Amino acid sequence: MNRHVAEPAGVAPAVEASGVHVNRGRTRILRGLDFTIGAGRITGLLGPSGSGKTTLMRAIVGAQRLSAGAVTVLGQPAGAAALRHDVGYVTQSPSVYPDLSVEANVRYFGAMHGATAADTAEAIAAVGLEDLARQRTADLSGGQSSRVSLACALVSHPGLLVLDEPTVGLDPVLRAELWERFATMAASGTTLLVSSHVMEEASHCSSLLLLREGLLMASLTPAELGERGHSTDLEQAFLHLIREAEGKPSRTDRNESQVA
Repeated sequence: MNRHVAEPAGVAPAVEASGVHVNRGRTRILRGLDFTIGAGRITGLLGPSGSGKTTLMRAIVGAQRLSAGAVTVLGQPAGAAALRHDVGYVTQSPSVYPDLSVEANVRYFGAMHGATAADTAEAIAAVGLEDLARQRTADLSGGQSSRVSLACALVSHPGLLVLDEPTVGLDPVLRAELWERFATMAASGTTLLVSSHVMEEASHCSSLLLLREGLLMASLTPAELGERGHSTDLEQAFLHLIREAEGKPSRTDRNESQVA
């Protein structure tokens, strides 16, 4: 049973999804998703590889045709022209020009949104690349290139920022720094949707959408996940929900039966 995280009174959700289905041929990728994403917070989209996370994110940014249902983003249909400057999307693979410097990449993408030189400098600073601003992107590490992509998305000051597994391949220090930056953005009013298959990252989020095999297992907070999954280890809590949905005994249930 899905639980929906309540919005504060008078605050409209940043994203609303109703009956979202996506099929590819005879394969059902997303199966009847209903949820809301709160404004000005970090929402984690979590689930195993192949659960439909990227497809859902593409649907939210308007790059994925729906087989049924509807997605509303910042009060507009997903993909509407009016959202062009309000939604940022960072894919798993860095989407930058390797022959251009960090600064030139960000300036180029910013020009599409009427961004100023100050906006470019601010976006580069936000991802901690000030010292590398004049470096060619081709000469950067994979993690640094990913941060250039993030800066290119930030330069337009989007109201919604959608990030597809942004911490993959980053070392623990860089991951921690990135999550700190996400928290700062959310505090300033940006809505972030961050996908991951690493359950420990759920603790950095205000709310969670848990996907498995194209189904929304739950919409809840990290604290509620721990409570429902009977564990402070959020990965174990998620596994408990999966076993519960499949009608299988969880580790906790097995331990209790052995004690009895």
